[in-house]
Amino acid sequence: MTEGRRKRSQSLKAAYGSLYANVSHLLREADPLGLIAMGAPADEYDPEISTILPRLREAKAAIDVQRIVHEEFVRWFGADLVGPLTDYAEVAEKIWGTWLDCGQCA
Repeated sequence: MTEGRRKRSQSLKAAYGSLYANVSHLLREADPLGLIAMGAPADEYDPEISTILPRLREAKAAIDVQRIVHEEFVRWFGADLVGPLTDYAEVAEKIWGTWLDCGQCA
């Protein structure tokens, strides 16, 4: 991770607090691209989290989170690697629940 990305990540962690940690955990657990399973570092999806979290305010339901997460993964990894939107339904439901639990924090 570059120094600029590291600073942005630290800033977002401070701004979003437990939401950042929870979404990071959910994405690692879901491992939509199988990168964690292949030995990637635990923070592999942190750059994507940095663009997903600010967009959660757009979401009115889990389906919106699904679209946001998928769009950001396409942006970061390309459509060929990301797979279909439907692959992101389960993690989106969990992220949506976390977002609601934190009172739509930050």
